Amino acid sequence: MQTSFTPEQLRDPGIARANEILRTCVHCGFCTATCPTYQVLGDELDSPRGRIYLIKDMLENGRPADEKTVKHIDRCLSCLACMTTCPSGVHYMHLVDQARDYIEKTYRRPFMDRMLRALLARIIPYPTRFRLALLAAKVGRPFAFLMPDARLKAMLAMAPAQIPPVSRNDDPQTFPAIGERRMRVALMTGCAQKALNTDINDATIRILRRLGCEVVVAKGAGCCGALTHHMGKSDLSHGSAAANIRAWMAEKQAHGLDAIVINTSGCGTTVKDYGHMFAHDPLAADAATVAGMALDISELLVRIGLPEGAPKGLRVAYHAACSLQHGQQVKTAPKDLLKRAGFEVVEPADSHLCCGSAGTYNLLQPEISAQLKTRKVQTLEARKPDLIAAGNIGCMMQIGSGTALPIVHTVELLDWATGGPRPRALDSLPA
Repeated sequence: MQTSFTPEQLRDPGIARANEILRTCVHCGFCTATCPTYQVLGDELDSPRGRIYLIKDMLENGRPADEKTVKHIDRCLSCLACMTTCPSGVHYMHLVDQARDYIEKTYRRPFMDRMLRALLARIIPYPTRFRLALLAAKVGRPFAFLMPDARLKAMLAMAPAQIPPVSRNDDPQTFPAIGERRMRVALMTGCAQKALNTDINDATIRILRRLGCEVVVAKGAGCCGALTHHMGKSDLSHGSAAANIRAWMAEKQAHGLDAIVINTSGCGTTVKDYGHMFAHDPLAADAATVAGMALDISELLVRIGLPEGAPKGLRVAYHAACSLQHGQQVKTAPKDLLKRAGFEVVEPADSHLCCGSAGTYNLLQPEISAQLKTRKVQTLEARKPDLIAAGNIGCMMQIGSGTALPIVHTVELLDWATGGPRPRALDSLPA
């Protein structure tokens, strides 16, 4: 794709990176075949190729974002299926992130949009605030019909039937390895996950300790910054990311770290991109170091080696989170681990398509998200599984709200298969 940015524009590192990405696009349209929003809406401007044209026009002309551009960029899930499909290596993630940052700086959203986005940015990344909001949503859910906005109704519907008690395993501390120590790893405990499902971090700590890992929850580490980053709120997202970088580097320098393990794939995609996010910042070297140490829990378990388990007699439908299969290109590790642990593993049709969760997407774009959820649940249930496994809390909440099948994190099943407790989500299944 030809571009015509001025030398002055290209002095901005963000514009220079956008120019580099735009020039790799050859307009082939392969991305439209795997774009969930294009599949649902059938509008070229709701495909990666269409959005690329909108972004190019906006950035090249240096004009403030307009309503049309914002609408179609907002509809993007950032599922990154287009990046897996693209034969030219267009780094769409960096381009759309740049566009969202630009929109945030140049476009004044309607009042309700501004309020909802500010609310999400100031609540979800903070577990205590999020817990209180979930409790309030449970109280308010019977009155959802009074809400004037579908997004407010979606927020009320998000609250789980039960909010788990606070887990003290999420507090800064060190968990010694059981037996001989093979490595020392930092666990990213996340933000929303600590309010929605405390079993995931607990299971991660147990299995890593049994496999010889000393696990540290570093003081000062928290939200990865993904939720605010994808809303274009770069100051907030970079503040969260910088706190993590400093916390993990302090731990590495004081006691050594072999890896940073992440069990929420949306967070993993962002942490692995810290090097890019801070490329022109004094934290650049540390950010690159942190990004290089980040591993999804499935990647780390493959590296360590999982003991082979006896057959469990359970058929597991594996849902591949977009942030894991497209964002991190981790595709076979979770399935291979589940099979090795003794589970029968099946996959749904069109497993590359998003479930519609996508961070805050199911709250900000509830109509499109609901269509994607229905499609995903139908394809999963068509495989007649006993349960569903996924590696991302957002996907688990999204899919779980549309099916009666138990849904658990992959690491919970692996923990159970190697000596941990049976996941509570499986209480509805025969023992």
